[in-house]
This record gives sequence, C-alpha cells and structure tokens, in this order.
Amino acid sequence: MPPRLVRPQRESAPGKAAAHPRGRLQTLRTPLITLVLLALLPVSIGLSTAFGAESLPQAQVADVLLSRLTGAVPADFVYDTIVWNLRLPRALLAVIVGAGLALAGAAMQTLVRNPLADPYLLGVSSGAGVGATAVITTGLFAGAGIWALSAGALAGALCSSLLVFAIAIAQGGLTPLRLVLIGTVLGSAFSSIASFLVFRSADPAAAQSVLFWLLGSLAGADWTQLALPATVVLLAGIALLAGSGWLDALATGPDTAAALGVPVRGLRIALFGGLTVLVGVLVAVSGGIGFVGLVVPHVARLIVGARHRALLPVAALAGAVFLLWVDVATRVLVRPTEIPLSVVSGLIGAPVFLILLGRRRYSYGGAS
Repeated sequence: MPPRLVRPQRESAPGKAAAHPRGRLQTLRTPLITLVLLALLPVSIGLSTAFGAESLPQAQVADVLLSRLTGAVPADFVYDTIVWNLRLPRALLAVIVGAGLALAGAAMQTLVRNPLADPYLLGVSSGAGVGATAVITTGLFAGAGIWALSAGALAGALCSSLLVFAIAIAQGGLTPLRLVLIGTVLGSAFSSIASFLVFRSADPAAAQSVLFWLLGSLAGADWTQLALPATVVLLAGIALLAGSGWLDALATGPDTAAALGVPVRGLRIALFGGLTVLVGVLVAVSGGIGFVGLVVPHVARLIVGARHRALLPVAALAGAVFLLWVDVATRVLVRPTEIPLSVVSGLIGAPVFLILLGRRRYSYGGAS
C-alpha cells in the first residue's frame, strides 16, 4: 500500500486545525473547492454550447439539451445539429483534454521534481508534431481517412517517448535531470525535423496547417473521438490517485521515498509509461496546447496545497473548466475565424497565475 505522507509545511496539526477557525477553514478548503468546480463544470458545458461563430439563444440551447437528455424530439433541427452534433462534443473534448493535461502536468512535475516541467517535456509534443507534419506534407497514413492526422501524431508521440526512454536507460536510468535534458534536446531535434518537412513541402498552405495544429485546436471534435481520450484520462486519474501517497513521497526526493518503502525505480518507469500514453493520446486529438499542463497544477497547489490526494482532482477539474472557456474564447474573439488554443490559453492564464502568485506565498520542492 502506498504510504500516507507527509503533510505540507504550512498545514497545522489535526488538533490545532479543528480548534482554530482558520485551521477549520483550511481543512474544508479542498472539499469546498472541489464541490464548486464540480458544480461549475456542467453549467459551463451547457453555457459554452451557445457560443461560437454565431451565438445561439440560451432558451433554444436548453431545449435541445433537455430534449436529447430526456429522449424527446428537439423542436428545431438546425439548433439540434449545431448544439448536439458540433458544439457539445467539442465542449466535452475540451473538458477531457484540459483535465488530462492538468493531471499529466502535475505528475510530470513530480516525476522530474521540476516546477518548469510540463506534459510535453519528454519530447511527446515535438514527436507528435513530426508525425502530424508528415501527414500534412507527405500524405502519410492517407488510408486512415479522417483519422490520419491523429494516427500520425500518436505514432510520432509514442516513437519519441520510446527513444527518450531507451536513451535514458542506456545512459544510466530515469533520473529527473537526465529525463529533462534528453527530452529537451530531442524535442529540439524533432522540431527541426518538422520544420524541414514543411520547408520541403510543395503545398503553400502546409506551414499554416502545421502551425495551427502545433498550437492546438478542437475544431475537428465529434462524438467518435471522445471514447479513447476519456477512457485514458479516467484510468490515468484513478491510477494517480491510488498512488498519491507514493507521489507525495517521490516529491520529497528519491532517498526519502526509498526510506518510506516506495519502489522509486519502478514508480518512475510506471509514471513515464503512463504519461507517455496519456499525453500521446491527448496530443493526437487536440494538437499541442500550451500553458494548461504547466501552470494549472501550480494554481491548484496554491489553492489546496501540495498533497496529491487533494491536488490531482482539483487540478483536473480546474484544467477542464479552464480549457473549456479558452476554447469558447478562440471561437468568439475574432469570429468567424478561430484562434489556436495556445494563443488564448497563454493570454488568459498568465495574468491569472501571476495575480495568484502575488497574493499567496508559494514554494515548490523547498524553493519559494
């Protein structure tokens, strides 16, 4: 069984927390924040389907959703098509991808013990970029039809991760510093390969298509795309929560974790393999979306502390809500044109994070 760890430095002892009003508030913060996010998520999903290139009346959107959920026939075919077949799958995919990236970011920062780590640190995004660029510029996987881009991106992501793993093992093991350096170097190499493929392409629109994909988009979402990423994110979340005690121990350092009985090498390999599959699937359906996996886990730590049992669900819910509204912003800011997700996520998320950072004292791994 994973050991229960180590309370954050600023938490009070249980007795003191129960006796002092501020301590009681601290104890209730995590369930309160979780309940607020759980309530906010379905409301956000419903509201978001009213926004897009053309805004729809909320009453018509509510009619479509209620009719579909109760098995009745929607009154308007056009609204039903827009809301149920186009916008709702897109909203759900934003929720899945946002939750998955936040989970992956929190786990990756623990794996490499680096606050600057993001889900793409292991070269997954760059490898997926090579695969997607090859599909766009050379017609690779053309036989897969509408799945060609996702298939190319997933193949590239898995190949790049296997290469990082093989090099790390050959050079001494999956140590945090080695993973960071190998992932960064190979990521640069994969980006160069993708740029070369675009440079050699005869298609003048290839560069724009590749750039838009690399910056992330959910424009191609439909119901058939939801099952795989939803399953992977759910399984990853359950596995990470089940091992939250081990993650807490690993965050304090490998020596402390080993002293507590954590199989550090096996845990690192399991995290590496699980994160590779999780991030590879997410990148395959949405492209490379920046900021969410890097900063949302830090925001969650600011709010509920560093224990993974509280951090992981809050980060997942916050990432889901955040990316959902970022996607809405990409559709309405310069409509009818859409903006890549990473552009908006950085513009909205960076100021929010800096405000939170300035209002609260924050530390990671002993550094503040």
